[in-house]
Amino acid sequence: MTPDADHGHLKTSKKAPSLFDLNVEKILDHWDVPEAIREVIANAIDESALTGTAEPEIVKRRDGWHVIDFGRGLRYQHLTQNENPEKRRQPDLVVGKFGVGLKDALATFHRRGIEVMVRSPHADITLQRAAKSNFADVKTLHAAVSAPSEPKRKGTDFALRGLRDSDVAAAKDYFLRFAGDEELERTDLGAILRRRPDEPARVYVKGVRVATEEQFLFSYNITSTTAQLQKALNRERSNVGRTAYQDRVKSILLKSKSAAVADQLAADLTKIQAGTNHDEITWLDVQEQAVRILATQAKSIFVTSRQLLYMGATIQEARTDGYKIQWIPDRLAARLSDLRDLNGKPILDLSAFIRVWNESFHFDFVDPSRLNAAERKSWSILPEVLRLAGDHAKRVQEVRISATMRLDEAQYETEGVWDAPNIVVKRSVLDSPRHFARVLLHEIAHASSNANHGSIPFMAAIDDLAALGAVKAIGSRPSRPLSRPRSGMARARRRPPRAEDRRANLPSDPPRTRRT
Repeated sequence: MTPDADHGHLKTSKKAPSLFDLNVEKILDHWDVPEAIREVIANAIDESALTGTAEPEIVKRRDGWHVIDFGRGLRYQHLTQNENPEKRRQPDLVVGKFGVGLKDALATFHRRGIEVMVRSPHADITLQRAAKSNFADVKTLHAAVSAPSEPKRKGTDFALRGLRDSDVAAAKDYFLRFAGDEELERTDLGAILRRRPDEPARVYVKGVRVATEEQFLFSYNITSTTAQLQKALNRERSNVGRTAYQDRVKSILLKSKSAAVADQLAADLTKIQAGTNHDEITWLDVQEQAVRILATQAKSIFVTSRQLLYMGATIQEARTDGYKIQWIPDRLAARLSDLRDLNGKPILDLSAFIRVWNESFHFDFVDPSRLNAAERKSWSILPEVLRLAGDHAKRVQEVRISATMRLDEAQYETEGVWDAPNIVVKRSVLDSPRHFARVLLHEIAHASSNANHGSIPFMAAIDDLAALGAVKAIGSRPSRPLSRPRSGMARARRRPPRAEDRRANLPSDPPRTRRT
């Protein structure tokens, strides 16, 4: 039996099979049967993609499991290739590029006791150990190549006897098409998949699993590879390092626009403080993309932990206005002013909401006659406080009450405002005279200094008002003489002399002068 040089067919004869040395120099000891089956399935899928023929079949028959494709059929020359040039020309169409993957699979089958019979229109191929050419004492694995028993067959039939069903199931689980992971969103670079509960996330490359990730939020199928990733896809097609695919995973997330993805990213944002977040959300540009999507999908305001703690009333105003409150870390908050949502609109943080809210704000003034008894008691101190303020209050024409209050752009919870020439206080401050007086004097300081919080003129006005209040309080009390402290000598009890006193009268001291 000799090969046809033009077509690679084997001329039919009754001779013994031709032996083809597979030259497998290094056995992949950590490969098991599922990894070998994976290579056979991958070759069948590639052939289907390259030829546009029907999907491969994986079926169990009486003589064992079969992996069948409907392409051009395997030739013995394919066993010589280290790298398939046809696959290299179309890397995004196929899942493999190395011919050695098939040779590794055949070696693994033989080592694990799996019988192999390959049928194609070009040849029948089995495996056997035989002496190397010119070295009778050295036996290696060979492909036994015979004339085709089915020369009219379409494609290749890999028959594998001795496989366990669990091995086939494990092999199929390497492939996205058989694993059945749910697709959340597809981009031109790849797909974002829902992570299976209680399992590591999976990273597929063109539908073949190459890695698992314990700390990823999603699984991924990368369909457009980078040069770095292509280089990292070694002959084993497993345990590919994160550095090879991280940039592509990030790029896929940055192209995401779906609520299914954004909602999970937003939920993961809130876990950063507790340290229970996944790795993708630690990438700042992924955080920004999550914010863009959330802002596009719903009226959202993005707030920090500090704002949630201290700006409760303002946040409640936002909720009342129909905004969804989204927590973000401080590092991301500093970048919000430069971000736009997917429609190009500005993204609202709390300061931006306050500005928008104030632009449409109107006071809801309350007539003092409509106050309840407790509020009227607080309101009654108004004339006395104004008299106490003296010249500080000379610019104030009227003090008014409002059920609503403008928000402070400095992000303080606002209870009063100097709205020249009037002071407006929020009705809620009338819950006690002290509360009302505190807010009123604060706004009088603004009126007097015509300055903002924290400025020197404002602080000087506050200090002077405090001094006036102190003088007023002291002057309103009846005066009484301060009691003189008793003489300590009169109250002291005589004590026995101490050693120090006795030493003071020793002869070494200067002699005392006696009066005569």
